[in-house]
Order: sequence, then C-alpha cells, then structure tokens
Amino acid sequence: MKFVFDIDKKKYENFCKFNKEKSHFLQSYAWGEFAKKEKNLIPHYVGLVDDKDNLLCTALLLQKKLPLGYSYFYSPRGFVIDFKNTTLLNEFTTEIKKYIKKYKAIFLKIDPDIILNKTDDQNNKLSLPYDGYNILNNLKKQGFKHLGFTKNFELFQPRYTFRIDLTKPIEEIEEKFSKTTKQRIKKANDLDVSVSIGTKENIKDFYELMKITENRKDFVSHDLSYYNSLYEIWNKDNCCNIFLGTVNLDKILKSYQNKKELLEQEIKNLNEIESPSKSQNNKKKELNRQYDKLNLDIKKYTEDKEKYGSIIILNAHFIIEYANKAWVLYAGNHNILSETGSNYKVYQTHLEYCHNKKLEVYDQFGTIGNPTEDNPLYGLHDFKKKFGGDYIEFCGEFDLITNKLMYFVFTKLVPIYRKIIKKIAKKKNKIS
Repeated sequence: MKFVFDIDKKKYENFCKFNKEKSHFLQSYAWGEFAKKEKNLIPHYVGLVDDKDNLLCTALLLQKKLPLGYSYFYSPRGFVIDFKNTTLLNEFTTEIKKYIKKYKAIFLKIDPDIILNKTDDQNNKLSLPYDGYNILNNLKKQGFKHLGFTKNFELFQPRYTFRIDLTKPIEEIEEKFSKTTKQRIKKANDLDVSVSIGTKENIKDFYELMKITENRKDFVSHDLSYYNSLYEIWNKDNCCNIFLGTVNLDKILKSYQNKKELLEQEIKNLNEIESPSKSQNNKKKELNRQYDKLNLDIKKYTEDKEKYGSIIILNAHFIIEYANKAWVLYAGNHNILSETGSNYKVYQTHLEYCHNKKLEVYDQFGTIGNPTEDNPLYGLHDFKKKFGGDYIEFCGEFDLITNKLMYFVFTKLVPIYRKIIKKIAKKKNKIS
C-alpha cells in the first residue's frame, strides 16, 4: 500500500461518491472546494492505493491554520474506508499522522458516519451490518481520543439523526407519518399550498427565511454569500435544490368565502324549521360554530394579506444530494401561517422527489439524544420524528493528537482565556 495526496478530482470522486461503505457529501471533492472558499480551510485529498494504483480508501482533510504556524485538521464524517478492516485503518492512520505533522498539526478530528444504535418508529432496535462499538474501541486502539457520548448539538456534526429508507414503496413510507402529519398535509392540500423547486434567484428568499428561523430559535447560521457559494459549487458536479412552500391568500379567502356562503344557506334552512328536532338543533349549533371560526379565519387571512401581500413564501428547504443519499441540510420557515401545514407539505414533497430519483437514504440531518419535553430542542426532534424515520445514533468525535502540549493549550487554556476576555468585556460594557 502507498499513501497518496493531491488526488485527481475525477479519481477521488469515482472512489468517494460510489463507495459502498462510507460515501458522504462532507467527504466529497466539492465540499473541500466549498470549505476553502467560505470557511477559509485548506482541503487535502489523501488516500491509500494498492500496487496497481487503485484507491483503497480516501479522506478529505480540512486544514485550519493557527497562530505560530500551527494547524489542526478536520475530516468531516471521514474517512471513506471500511472501518472493519483494521489493517487498512491502521496503515491509513499511521500515514495521515505523518502527513499532517508536516504542517505542524496539533490534532486531527474525525466524526465517522458509524452508527452505534438504530431504532425504528416504534422504538424497536434494528440490526446493523457491523458492530459500531467494536469500531469505536478499535479507533481508540489506533490512538484516537473519543470525546464522549454527547446528547445535543455540542459537536461539529450532529450525533443523532432520523433517516428514512427510500428503497421502500412510497406508500409504506408515508403510512408511517404520524396522524398529525397526515392531517396537516391534508390541510395544506385543502388550502392549495403549492410547493416548487426554486432557482438561484430564490436563494435570497431562502436566506430571509433562515434569518427569521434563527431569530425564533436563537441560533446564528451563515450569511448570504455562504448559501450562494454552496448552491453554485454543489450544482457544478452534483445536485442541490431549494424547495419553496407558498400560499396564495386570495385563493384561500375565496375558498373560505364560498364555504361561508354555503354555511349561511344551511343555517338559514334550519332556522326556517318550525319545530326542529334535537339533532337539528345540535347541527345548527355546530354550523354556527363553524361559521364563527370561518369569520375569524377570514379576518386573520385578510390582515395577513394586507401586511404581507397575496402570495407568501412560507418555507424554503435546502436539500443536498450525493451518491445514493439526500440530506435536509437547512430549513427556513416563516413565523406566520403555520396552521396552513405548508411546512409538512414541503417535507412530503422533497421526500417524494428523492424517492422518485431512486435515492436510497433520506437524512433529516440532526436531532437530539435526550428527547425530553424540558429540552429546548424537543420541538425540533418531535417534528422530525413525525415523518416515521429510523432514529440513528452515531459514534461521535475523535481527536488524533499529534502535539500533546499544544493540544492541552488549544483545548484547555485557550477556552479559559476566551471566557476571561468575554467577562472583562461584559464588565466594561456595564460600566460604560
């Protein structure tokens, strides 16, 4: 076996994209190009070849330069390797360690796409094609330091997610949707919510909805140039789409007005009965309730129309495809009109789109490991769970340390220093 670097793009992609073991968009050549442009990271495409120059494994290593000439490296969801092959893993680890030392690397971080546990929508444990704990322990033997079994979004990549098996018939997949999900999709259909695939021009709409989502959920994402770059770079050789959920308030108001007129006629007919029966009185009471509800809805939608216009984009979801998989990478949603069920219909639409493209895995890209109602992220978990996917636990992050002293400084002392600086800054702000 021979260690190689600066692997040709075509050769790298032919191996990475179609690898049966571990293909992942975060290990792609395109992600390295994107990380270079938007994250100021230096991509290194490395691997091992056999005596016929055939690739045996690869890794995208992203180099982050630090002060004093030091660096650290990160291989997101890496490596693209058969982790069960301990001989191959040992050789690759040894060679990578030697390679990154040339760049004064303090450590290499990896968070492999290795599953520890998998349960279905009924919480039944599912079998795996390998023992994830054996792989985890073997990585430790190779010198990797495991950073623990975190439960939320503390790491670079989510340690938990929901995945849907797209090889099953779409009817079987959608049958697993929760009752609430089915009801909200029906409501969206009744209100004629439309879902379309946007173009590059819609990235701004997506960005505006992401900002609304960030403010609502108290997190900070990325600027407009980040999403523009991702869309442009990814669509050169692969595929990503923005799915837009849109309501037409003129259509909704017209539909509601028609319903109101029909109710008025039914109520009028009942009022003309001289001696109504008990069931007729109950029916009249129910129709009046529906009539009052319709009036409230008409008033609300009229006010929304005056404020936002007739046609409103409520949802914009960024779906990225690579090899046989798709990831719901980002989802921006408006604060208004959630009762239309548009968000649910958008999810259903891009799920069906991926199924029709014969993709095999649909990844909702992140949830929590402690789904209790007091967790601030429980709502996110509960929403994704409603689509009936398998609940996945990954093995987590590992650091391969190449400079123990600087690793201690970088991971222990620098964070303490930053906290002190923040406290001093807060005190100065209070005084001023």
